[in-house]
Amino acid sequence: MDSLTQIVLGASVAAVVVRAAHRRRALAVGAALATLPDLDVLPLALIDDPVAVMTWHRSFSHSLLVLIPFGWLLWRLLRTRWTPVRRAPRAWLWAIQLALVTHPLLDAFTVYGTQLLWPLMPPPTMWSSVFIIDPAYTLWLLLGVVAAAFLGARRAAQRFVVAGLVLSTAYLGWSLIAKWQIERVADASLAALGLQDAPRFSVPSPLNTLLWRVVAMTPDGFVEGEYSLVADNGRPMRFRRYLSDTAALAAASKVPTVERLRWFNHGFMKATVDDDRLVLSDLRMGEEPDYSFTFVVAERRDGAWQAIPPEQRVWTVRAGDRLPLLWQRIWNPAVD
Repeated sequence: MDSLTQIVLGASVAAVVVRAAHRRRALAVGAALATLPDLDVLPLALIDDPVAVMTWHRSFSHSLLVLIPFGWLLWRLLRTRWTPVRRAPRAWLWAIQLALVTHPLLDAFTVYGTQLLWPLMPPPTMWSSVFIIDPAYTLWLLLGVVAAAFLGARRAAQRFVVAGLVLSTAYLGWSLIAKWQIERVADASLAALGLQDAPRFSVPSPLNTLLWRVVAMTPDGFVEGEYSLVADNGRPMRFRRYLSDTAALAAASKVPTVERLRWFNHGFMKATVDDDRLVLSDLRMGEEPDYSFTFVVAERRDGAWQAIPPEQRVWTVRAGDRLPLLWQRIWNPAVD
């Protein structure tokens, strides 16, 4: 999720478990700790490999196996040096741990993928029920944090923080229900196409959980469809077919960068060959034909694919141009 959302979530969970007298301190500490996991972008910025940067983000700094011991060590240190922690050690242990671990857990609700168990190597977790920025989730937390910062130790501050957490968590719950509804429709529509066993994913469109996109892989490419819970209710989902150079992808499957991307994106990628160079696009972010992450990863020499230093192609789409179209699609069914 975006930085503001992580800051207000960390501030909220820390403030809700400490003494009223410590509330403003907890807001600041929780906000700071919730920012720490995303500081992995600083060392990654020194790496001249866009695939490594993408696939190492949300790894070591987002691992529960790293953050929980780190939180405990930090708590032990603060217990010897900071009076509030000495006076209420158990509450501050909870505040520190919650501010740290809620960050990667919330990130796992997006489609990008979060390596919750690094250095173990299961594919990154991607529950993909909310977009990376969603005001309907963030707003309640922000209001609660602002109110608590002004009210300080007063009892009403606790009520605002709790209300913000309850409403934002309820929205996450709604996102999972919406995803379940979308996948039921997608399952039926894909079965009608003979794709009942096809690997697939669903993801909400930017800034909302009413309009969803579903992609399913096929032997020669993939199908893509969108569905509005408002405008398309009761209708089947319509899919468009697209080709991918699956033969080239299979031939280059042993190229390390290809293997890394397949692990990271669960195999949801499109392959094209451009002037004897293999180009891979992550199907999870963007939509046909424009994707946020597209990389040139291999070159064909003497009939075989050879690894090359990965190159990332610039994403030229302006998000602001698409938002009005998304808004209209939420309220209107697709036009044949």
